[in-house]
Amino acid sequence: MSNIIKAFINIVNNYNTNVQTITQGNNRANNMGEGLESYIRDVFANTINQENITNKLERFSEVFSYQGNKNNPPDLILKNSDAIEIKKLESKNSAIALNSSYPKAKLYANSPMITTACRSCENWSEKDMLYAIGHLPKGTQQIKSLWLIYGDCFCADMEIYERIKSTISQGINTIPDVEFTETKELGKVKKVDPLGITDLRIRGMWHIANPTKIFDYIYAYDEHKDFQLMALMTKEKYEGLPLEDREALESLGIDKVEILDVRIKSPNNPVVLVDAKLLVFGV
Repeated sequence: MSNIIKAFINIVNNYNTNVQTITQGNNRANNMGEGLESYIRDVFANTINQENITNKLERFSEVFSYQGNKNNPPDLILKNSDAIEIKKLESKNSAIALNSSYPKAKLYANSPMITTACRSCENWSEKDMLYAIGHLPKGTQQIKSLWLIYGDCFCADMEIYERIKSTISQGINTIPDVEFTETKELGKVKKVDPLGITDLRIRGMWHIANPTKIFDYIYAYDEHKDFQLMALMTKEKYEGLPLEDREALESLGIDKVEILDVRIKSPNNPVVLVDAKLLVFGV
């Protein structure tokens, strides 16, 4: 079964691999995002150097139970393990656009934002949410930095975001003399005008700060390095991963790899510090 440690090791062993060029479609930013998604699939499936498409697809079916799309998070689910959301940035410090999906510490099977295929891909009710956040400078196909970071390290509990969303929706629904319909968005108002021919969709556009900014107190981004990889998880998560994978990581013997014990601010109460593991690789 694949996991964040295996992906970290695969990246270290193949750090100079460029994100593949995706040429389909007209939206360059989206296409580069697809290239990053393909790269993340490969590092978790250990297929970076696999050129046979059939063999690669077979491996994907062994490692993943679900693959999403731009409109339906998550992007991937590891079989019997984590959900993965992939985000591509052109600036190392820019905020992460989550669109209509608020930040997630965990992914829940009863979420109205996921598809039936996602909900039924396994017998599951809750999954850890892993964000893969890649910085590809504008005009390049080279990953400059990559964060692999669990949602519970920087996203608050679901009720924090749901409270804001519900309060806005309830406020919209108090507007008199308009017709409302059920929606997964913040609201949908029909027949706004006297002729009843104008509708209004009200969507949330969520953003969250970049981990490079959030965690500058435990890791200083080095402008002079060609590539930087950071993997952050709670100590509890790290110790719950297979012993053989932790031993493989700890015995890599590469001086550019660091395994650090750190303490991070709780996303729900910043004065509480949480024991965590930060894995770092930089060249």
